[in-house]
Amino acid sequence: MFCSVRHMIYDLIEWRSQILSGTLPQDELKELKKKVTAKIDYGNRILDLDLVVRDEDGNILDPEQTSTISLFRAHEIASKQVEERLQEEKSQKQNIDINRQAKFAATPSFALFVNLKNVVCKIGEDAEVLMSLYDPLESKFISENYLVRWSSCGLPKDIDRLHNLRAVFTDLGSKDLKREKISFVCQIVRVGRMELRDNNTRKLTSGLRRPFGVAGNSLCY
Repeated sequence: MFCSVRHMIYDLIEWRSQILSGTLPQDELKELKKKVTAKIDYGNRILDLDLVVRDEDGNILDPEQTSTISLFRAHEIASKQVEERLQEEKSQKQNIDINRQAKFAATPSFALFVNLKNVVCKIGEDAEVLMSLYDPLESKFISENYLVRWSSCGLPKDIDRLHNLRAVFTDLGSKDLKREKISFVCQIVRVGRMELRDNNTRKLTSGLRRPFGVAGNSLCY
């Protein structure tokens, strides 16, 4: 809804500039005003606002000078035009979805390329960074984990892989891409002492894996 309204506002701003420029011929100016009023009526309809009744030139009808019957007929015409526009938009969206599904069905598999640049998280000890794909609606992971071991110094433990931490999630078929939502999830597991404040060497523990943090982002395709 936000994206649709934003695009309509951008169109209205551009058309308003053209109208105020005073450089358009009368016939083009008339057609442009019709486009503006049609866009406004359509935007009011999808936002559940009142429908503004207009004449053939797009001017708002004055209820003090227009008969009730004329207002009613103009309202019917305007409502019909807006409904036709809504049906047209719906039909176009359905065609896009059908073409998209057909494209996915024709393609055997897809892949997701991931390039890890940095882990900006103050951990204080060594950690394991696990990345995977997750279906939030089914509440389950749909891929294996890509594991990166991160040192307490803020660098990969395998320093030779610095700036070369790449992974490819392969064999994502049309079934996966038809899922309503897919999220990319990153889990951070701290590896070390039971407590970061544990400085007593006699009871110092090490090598314990403790959940530290998690982040997720929805994928768009």
